[in-house]
Amino acid sequence: MNPLLQRLHPYPFERLRELTRGITPNPALKPINLGIGEPRHPAPPLVEQAINGAMAGLSVYPPTLGDPALRTAITGWLQRRYGVQLDPATQVLPVNGSREALFAFAQVVIDPTRPGATVVCPNPFYQIYEGAALLAGAETAFANSDPARNFAADWRAIDEATWARTQLLFVCSPGNPTGAVMPLSEWEELFALSDRHGFVIASDECYSEIYFRDEAPLGGLEAALKLGRTDFRNLVAFTSLSKRSNVPGLRAGFVAGDARWIQAFLLYRTYHGSAMSPLVQKASLAAWNDEAHVVANRELYRRKFAQVTPVLAQVLDVALPDAGFYLWAGIPGTDDVGYALGLLAQYNVTVLPGSLLAREAQGVNPGTGRIRLALVAGVEECLEAAERIVAYTRERS
Repeated sequence: MNPLLQRLHPYPFERLRELTRGITPNPALKPINLGIGEPRHPAPPLVEQAINGAMAGLSVYPPTLGDPALRTAITGWLQRRYGVQLDPATQVLPVNGSREALFAFAQVVIDPTRPGATVVCPNPFYQIYEGAALLAGAETAFANSDPARNFAADWRAIDEATWARTQLLFVCSPGNPTGAVMPLSEWEELFALSDRHGFVIASDECYSEIYFRDEAPLGGLEAALKLGRTDFRNLVAFTSLSKRSNVPGLRAGFVAGDARWIQAFLLYRTYHGSAMSPLVQKASLAAWNDEAHVVANRELYRRKFAQVTPVLAQVLDVALPDAGFYLWAGIPGTDDVGYALGLLAQYNVTVLPGSLLAREAQGVNPGTGRIRLALVAGVEECLEAAERIVAYTRERS
């Protein structure tokens, strides 16, 4: 057995299941789960129609590079969304969801034979980053989020010696769980570090189309273009349809950026056996070519967050995020695990303790005293959960 498997930490949801084992939630209240970021808005009919019309694809092996029409649709969306022009033949690659691609990309980038191979992650973070690093034979280093700076990662907390060993940097904008969007100045800082030390930047942008400001979130490729980096060197962006189009079960997304790394990733995926199903490709093509369902979906989230956030703000340290469908809420006190367990037992509402989404770094766990609330259900269910949280929090005070 691969000994690196023993380095993996339990996934946050596994840890939460273990912590809640033996707890009997209040049977008088229906369960409401705000713990898992699984979109529950309806999938667009155009995706279902595309799948139904693509059944002939079941009788052929799909190419790993994907259908040229899909790659053209992806580059067309990138042009409309970010003003970025990419070559559909060399700079994009369809993938089976961003989760799978983020993990696999680390296996391509990391050279474990180099002493001290390191992957840098924001903290708190999407746990795939850490697992990908550990199974690639690398060490991890974490940049804590700073509440005083809209939860931006404090990259300056990473010392020069660590940057010198870094081979891969994961960034997440809009952030999970914080909802923070990286400004151009932050991208400029990271590009300079990448140029100095030679590491690759993997930009996780799966929440980019759910936002609450007038201006859409800045993307990594867009930032590079604004800063004159037209070759997108050492930058690969990861995007998914799961949140944008409410199709998490479709497992569809793409990677785009530096042609050299896209070519290397294609080689890896050819052997990895991760070609996208022709049915999924047709559905993806339809989704990337349509924006109306995305606008409607974003408006549903905007109305929901506008109603729920003020209710929770009565008792929690919480505000409307830049983007995403999470609220990153501060609780009274610091025992986020105890708070979550009590809320489940007394009010049958599941939330994710913030400390489970982070690691201790620079002497602190930046998730301590916070909870992540995924507002993915309908407005009424989310409002009911918010009212229960208010009641529970007042009882604890």
